[in-house]
Amino acid sequence: ATAGRPADEEVSSDSETESPLLGRRRREAAEEEVEETPQEKKLRLAKQYLEELRQLEEERAEEEEELEPADLIGDRLKEDVLEQKGRLQRLVAKDVQPPDPARIHVLRGHQLPVTCLIISPDDRFIFSASKDGSLIKCKWEVDSGKRLCVVPGGKKGTEERHMGHASHVLCMAISSDGKYLATGDRNKLIMIWDAATCKRLHIFTGHRDAVSGLSFRKGTHQLYSASHDRCVKVWDVGENAYVETLFGHQDVITGLDSLSRECCVTAGGRDGTVRLWKIPEESQLVFSGHQGSIDCIQLINEEHMVSGADDGSLALWGLTKKKPLALARQAHGEQDALGLQQPYWISAVAALRNSDLLATGSHSGSVKLWKCGEGFRKLEHLLDIPLVGFVNSLKFSAAGDFLVAGIGQEHRLGRWWRIKEAKNSICIIPLKQKTTASSPESPGSS
Repeated sequence: ATAGRPADEEVSSDSETESPLLGRRRREAAEEEVEETPQEKKLRLAKQYLEELRQLEEERAEEEEELEPADLIGDRLKEDVLEQKGRLQRLVAKDVQPPDPARIHVLRGHQLPVTCLIISPDDRFIFSASKDGSLIKCKWEVDSGKRLCVVPGGKKGTEERHMGHASHVLCMAISSDGKYLATGDRNKLIMIWDAATCKRLHIFTGHRDAVSGLSFRKGTHQLYSASHDRCVKVWDVGENAYVETLFGHQDVITGLDSLSRECCVTAGGRDGTVRLWKIPEESQLVFSGHQGSIDCIQLINEEHMVSGADDGSLALWGLTKKKPLALARQAHGEQDALGLQQPYWISAVAALRNSDLLATGSHSGSVKLWKCGEGFRKLEHLLDIPLVGFVNSLKFSAAGDFLVAGIGQEHRLGRWWRIKEAKNSICIIPLKQKTTASSPESPGSS
């Protein structure tokens, strides 16, 4: 650890020498690989997965005695297979009701614009970060809005002695078991935190520009990071190790997402492409269709994704087609900027995983909800939720019963405009569904 800095390990992706501990771990891993064939490894991981499922479903069965654990495990495995194939689609969009504005919960705490947020896998807590460098373990508890932990931002130049970030935090991710939180900043640093205590565990260095996207691969502690330096890096957070670097984008990467497969998707800003990175093969698929800079991206399921651009367009993609399956132009309408009619930028997108419900944000005065048509070949506007300010981040709860928006007076990446009447805040928007819809495909509280 650097003198004066809290004694957590710093891992670099471009250091020429490796620590004795890391070297020993790699030798041990290499020895294990020699002793274990690929088939044996698959069998071991499958047994481990089934055992975890069994324990989880037994706990649920104690609460829901009408079903046997075996039935629960079988149903869960079927659901996982459908999810992997992108065929698990919960049709919930048609039943979503306009939220009551009086029920929207506004949480304050950050001094400068909120740039990113994430919801814990159990939907109990929200973590957020800001241009002021602060991290509010935004364990804002969802029910009460209570702040459980605040890591203040430090001033520029205090990186050596400050526990948190000393520059704009641009992105964050949480592992699917809720153990690790990762945050990335404009000063090229990735910080790894214990999500339960907000204690900083590691610092990852190696990116040569702002870290703009982070995502944990579902079910693992493998972390993908993207940067304005145009590359994607892979890290093993559990082992505190750098894995590899992938290149391909011709402009800054503005967003990244991943699910269960060993791959991730990225938005490439002004190079006009969305890319799917296949990590083991070190290969990539290139998608194009937007006219402007692609600013945000999220996977809907393992086979489809959604992206938004500064030309105002919203695109739906299938991972087997290089062009969008559906495109909504000027999704948030137009603004009069300096006497010119320009579309409102799409600054945030969110998808309720494995469903047909999407949300988009801009600085147009509202968050919009969308329905994906059959086969993801159509985008249908559902309703508007009034919100003043730049919507810099959007996330659905896993259950789909609320949507969280990170609001700022400025865009998360720049200071092109300032909306004075906006509040730098987090808005928790409850989502109600029609009580008439009770079909198996449309779980109101799934």
